[in-house]
Amino acid sequence: MTQPSYLRIGTAADIEHPGERRLYRFFEMLPGILSLGTLLGAVIGSWLFPVPTAFFIMAFVVYWTMRSIYLSFHLRSGYKKMRIHEKEDWLGKLRQIQNWRNLYHLIIVPTYLEPYQIVRESMQSFVQAAYPKDRFMVVLAIEGRGGERELRKAALLQEEFQNSFFRFLVSVHPAGLPGEIAGKGANEAWAARKAREEIIDPSKIPHEQIVVSSFDADTAVPNQFFACLAFHYLTCKNPGRTSFQPIPLFLNNIWQASPLSRIFSFSATFWMTINQERPEKLITFSSHSMSFRALADVGYRLCNVVSDDSRIFWQCLLRYDGEYRVQPIFYPVYMDAITAPSFIRTLGAMYRQQRRWAYGASEIPYALFGFWKNRRIPFRKKFSLAMELIEGHWSWATAPILIFLLGWLPLLLGGSDFGQSLLSYNLPRFTSRVLTFGMVGLVFSAFLSINLLPQHKPNLGKFRILLFFLQWIFMPVIMLFFSSFPALDAQTRLLFGKYMGFWTTPKYRKS
Repeated sequence: MTQPSYLRIGTAADIEHPGERRLYRFFEMLPGILSLGTLLGAVIGSWLFPVPTAFFIMAFVVYWTMRSIYLSFHLRSGYKKMRIHEKEDWLGKLRQIQNWRNLYHLIIVPTYLEPYQIVRESMQSFVQAAYPKDRFMVVLAIEGRGGERELRKAALLQEEFQNSFFRFLVSVHPAGLPGEIAGKGANEAWAARKAREEIIDPSKIPHEQIVVSSFDADTAVPNQFFACLAFHYLTCKNPGRTSFQPIPLFLNNIWQASPLSRIFSFSATFWMTINQERPEKLITFSSHSMSFRALADVGYRLCNVVSDDSRIFWQCLLRYDGEYRVQPIFYPVYMDAITAPSFIRTLGAMYRQQRRWAYGASEIPYALFGFWKNRRIPFRKKFSLAMELIEGHWSWATAPILIFLLGWLPLLLGGSDFGQSLLSYNLPRFTSRVLTFGMVGLVFSAFLSINLLPQHKPNLGKFRILLFFLQWIFMPVIMLFFSSFPALDAQTRLLFGKYMGFWTTPKYRKS
């Protein structure tokens, strides 16, 4: 099928028409303009207009606190649904659907420098799944730039698992192909094309009967995951226009992770759980699944972007004129929390991981430009999606700074007249009391994190459990240094056209 050229845009430099290139470049600058403009406005307002700025800060703190409490109800509901889904006999439900065995699973596992044992454990989870293995096509997608080390790893895995599935394919993505950046998206696109060329088309399997799952190399699936996914795919109203999003639980190595890394990981899990409760706002993230027909229709993943996991959603949305959505399945997949050989290197990895995620702000120009080009998408849908996308990245970068740092600026910069006012006296007391009230959501998160810990856990004494609760006092640190600052970093790079490359999160487990 012929597809519009704007679906293949990576950056403004990819556009030939000067006017359209300038428009896309403005859209790239927009996230940084809004976020940095907000923070600069708070500083200038605290100096020149301390009274209205103080009222703005008070209103923002109230809004953010109420929003956090509201979202905690979504978190509780999503968690309960996940636990219910974990207890379901999905294979039994699947067997009640006629011709369910006609559905094939294409599982693409891109890997670059991940240790052999980590990838092997992921493969073992596929083997142990409660689903017919003769319906699994597994592609281990390695990078040619990884050299002999990656080839040896692939050879060992192929030797062990080549007879475990309908087909097991090793694809080797060549380095330095024109128009590509070195990253997961290019590797996955190559792997999907190789799977079609060497497995799907020779076997004459209809593309509509294939659900393709993109898994990070550390992704391990529970026993009933593929049955749950197949059930949702086969009972979905329009599976060819739908992606399926599980909940990522970063628990594979949780006992080896530092307290900051644990909070970082649980925060990501909780945010994805909350968004499962709001499917109209859900965008594909990390490990997820979709129809192979849709993947082929959009020309596979883009090879010139960093945030390919979310970009594939926008590709499909624009390709199908807005008729595309993400369906939550309220079922977990297990991944690694960020760890490194030293605490300092762990902190660095956390920052770079969050910056890469925050570089999803590059979806703003892609979506806005696509909305401008595609007049067939209803305006109401465009407006809703655009505002959600922009607000999400704006608050990601600015909210913690406004709450924890800039809230005191009117007292420091407002001058002597403001300093002697009743508002000046009440501002810190009001904000601290409202934020203390908002600790309700934090306490619930602490309880939930304990319940999510693996069942096979070390003997936890009362003191160790207390430490697991107390680690949540680091949440403001996480929000500032490993959320806001990386997001501002990513948006500033976009603002000045200093585009990021793909950074592979190192996988490390203590032996």
